[in-house]
Amino acid sequence: MRRTVTILGATGSIGRSTRAVIAENPERLQVAALVAGRDAAGLARVARETGACFAAIADEAQREDLAAALAGSGIRHGAGREAVLEAATLDSDIVVSAISGAAGLEATFAALRRGRVVALANKESLVCAGAAVMARALEAGVRVLPLDSEHNALFQVLGAEPVSAIRSMTLTASGGPFRTWPAERIASATPEQALAHPNYAMGAKITIDSASMMNKGLELIEAAFLFGLGPEQLDVLVHPQQIVHGLVTFRDGSVSAGMAVPDMRVAAAHCLGIDGRLDAPANRFLDLVGAGPLAFERPDLARFPALGLAIAALAEGGAAPAVLNAANEVAVEAFLARRIGFSAIPALVEAVSAQAASAPLPAPADVAEALAIDHDARRRARMLLSQGRFTVT
Repeated sequence: MRRTVTILGATGSIGRSTRAVIAENPERLQVAALVAGRDAAGLARVARETGACFAAIADEAQREDLAAALAGSGIRHGAGREAVLEAATLDSDIVVSAISGAAGLEATFAALRRGRVVALANKESLVCAGAAVMARALEAGVRVLPLDSEHNALFQVLGAEPVSAIRSMTLTASGGPFRTWPAERIASATPEQALAHPNYAMGAKITIDSASMMNKGLELIEAAFLFGLGPEQLDVLVHPQQIVHGLVTFRDGSVSAGMAVPDMRVAAAHCLGIDGRLDAPANRFLDLVGAGPLAFERPDLARFPALGLAIAALAEGGAAPAVLNAANEVAVEAFLARRIGFSAIPALVEAVSAQAASAPLPAPADVAEALAIDHDARRRARMLLSQGRFTVT
C-alpha cells in the first residue's frame, strides 16, 4: 500500500525535493494534495504531473487562474485560507509543512489537530509557537519529523537515545556567501550577492537568512523545541563543505555525526520513508574521499550579529523568538526591495526586540496568540522603517 503525502509549499525548494523523492519511489509514495502561495500556473502543472486529488493556492486573487489552469483535469481546487486548511487536513499519511514564514503556522497546527504526521520544514512554526506545536503533537499522538537537513541529521543520530543522554547538540552552518567577507563589505552587500548561496538553491527569504546567519539562529530555537534542550546545550559551528549536518555529544563523551551530501532530498527521503527507508540514486551517496578535507570554525558574531540576536531570544524565552522572527521577515522583505541595506536587517530586528522586551509576553499557547504577537512585531518593524531610522539603499 502506498503512503499518501500532502505538500504544503509544493512549488518551493523543499516542495521540489519532496516531489523528486516521490517520483523516485512511485510504488511506495503518492501525492494526495498540494498547496502553493502565488504560483497558480506552477501549482496546476505540478498537480497534473503528480496526480494530486486537491490543489490549493493561498492567494485568493489567483482563484480564477488556478481554475483555468486545471480545467478538464478533474482535480479539485480552491483558493485562500480555507482552501489551504482544507488541504492540510485531508486524509493523508504525512503532511510536509514547507510554506515559508509565519504563514505556515496555522496550516501546521491544523494538520496536527487532525492527527496527521507532519514533516516540518517550516521552522517558523516552532520559532513562533514551539511549545504549543509540540504540545499539540503530543496531544494528538503524532510525530513531528524534522525535514531541515540539520535537524533531520540530529534526529537520525539520536535514534532511540533519551534526551537525558545528551550533553549537547551542534548544528552546522555553511557560512553563506559572506563567510570570509570583512564587516564593511558585508554591510554594503547587494540582494544579488546575498542570494548567491554556495551550496543550496533555495527561496529568497531563507537564502537571505543564510547570508545573515539568522537562519542558523532560527534553527537553534527550532532544535530547542524539537529535542527538548536548554539554550546552553545548543551550539553552532561553521562548516563550509556542509557534509556534517549535525553532531550530538553524549554524556559519556562520545560524539556522533550526521553526514550526507548537501541535498535536501536526503532529509525528505528519510521523512517520507520513516517506517522503512527508501532507495536513493547513486549520485546521492556520500563519497568522503572525494569530499576532500572537512573544516570547522566558530561563527563570528561581530560580523553576523543576527545569530547573536537569535541566541539571545532563545535564552530570553517567552514571546521573544516570535518577535525576532516577525521583525526579521519584515527586514528581509525591505532588504530585497532595496529599502534598507544588509546591515540594517539585524539592526531593525534588534530595535523591535528591544521594544518588545520592555513589556515581555509569555510564549503563545495557541495559533491565535502566536499570530497576534507576530502581527504586533511586524507593526513595530514597519513603523520603525517608516520613521526612516534605517539606511535606505
